[in-house]
Amino acid sequence: MDTKIKKIGIITSGGDCGGLNAVIMGATKMGHHLGIEICLIPNGYAGLYNLETFVPPVLDEFKIDKIYSGLAGSEAGHSRVKISKINDTDKYERIKRGLKKHNIDGLVIAGGDDTGSVVVDLTNQGIPCIHVPKTMDLDLQTYSVGGDSTINRISRFTRDLRTTGSTHNRALIVEVFGRYAGHTAFRGGIGADADCILIPEIAVDFKVVYEHFKKVYTERLLHSDVKGSTYIIVTAEGIKNKDGNYFTDSASATDSFGHQKLIGGAAYVRKQLEEYMKKDPEWEQILKNEGIYVKDIYTLPEIREVQLGHLVRSGETTSYDVAFGKQGGGGAVLLLTQGITGVTVVGVEHDIVSYIPTNEAIVQRYVDLNEIEFYESLGVCFGREPEPYKPSFARHNGDIHRYM
Repeated sequence: MDTKIKKIGIITSGGDCGGLNAVIMGATKMGHHLGIEICLIPNGYAGLYNLETFVPPVLDEFKIDKIYSGLAGSEAGHSRVKISKINDTDKYERIKRGLKKHNIDGLVIAGGDDTGSVVVDLTNQGIPCIHVPKTMDLDLQTYSVGGDSTINRISRFTRDLRTTGSTHNRALIVEVFGRYAGHTAFRGGIGADADCILIPEIAVDFKVVYEHFKKVYTERLLHSDVKGSTYIIVTAEGIKNKDGNYFTDSASATDSFGHQKLIGGAAYVRKQLEEYMKKDPEWEQILKNEGIYVKDIYTLPEIREVQLGHLVRSGETTSYDVAFGKQGGGGAVLLLTQGITGVTVVGVEHDIVSYIPTNEAIVQRYVDLNEIEFYESLGVCFGREPEPYKPSFARHNGDIHRYM
């Protein structure tokens, strides 16, 4: 081991999610095992920039014992700050002075693609960093802390909503985070038995969605002894229309990394379906036949939207994310002791800590449309005419890469 590493700082950055406290736990416990001091740098890159002005807390065995890996969020706090955009020509030297002042020899930084881009930036400035992949969006080139926790919460909330949908004969549209990739909507929707899943990778043809909705909803209604039905759509926030344009009701708003804030997709989907329903004369007879039509009061099925929002980031962390987070944090410390920097931890398998360069890890990964074709074969609507699934067959080599 490289004995030059005496003290390491931990930073968590970007959006909060499950598994981050496990990263802190893994890095700290591994540091203690190797005789390395570990400190927290609060509030992401804002804290790193201001490191000269405060004393970062050292995590001794008693303080780390109070951090629970099973809780989402981060004991270190977050901010969305891009170092290169700080209006200060002395910013990098200021960060180096702060690190030197507190004798910090390297950084373990947990975050997504934006955070990773700053890791690349800091590494190029001579600051030793290791990136632990963290994003509930699952769009990095490796599994990321927070993905499993988020998918499970989306599935659970969506399954729970089915009861209120069935009780009131409502169609429900559940909007979830994910920005420009549809992994969380896709996998969360599949886990919840959603009828329709809308993702950024597929431009939505609302006529197809409407026809699927009408078919599934009416079949459930006709085969229910109590005249009950529902229809569940899970939509990513970054859905596109047939022209390939993202929908948002906040077109001018961007975050500090220049990302457009994607808001209101579920409401947009609802309005599209309502327009189709209003123009469809068959609904009156369908509802009359089932004895639930009331003139001027109950003339069409009701559609409501639900934004899960930050509920999918919060609460508890799944055991998978706890285990992966500890691997990521502990593996990052081990890499720093070997003088390996500017890389992203992929995982710890057997006696190997695997990694890839961070500039490769943060290239955005999208949902594989071959998988979409598989689930279209199972009757799930993805906002397009179903494509045929054409599988090939091969004996597996034994390596398992979840979510890849």
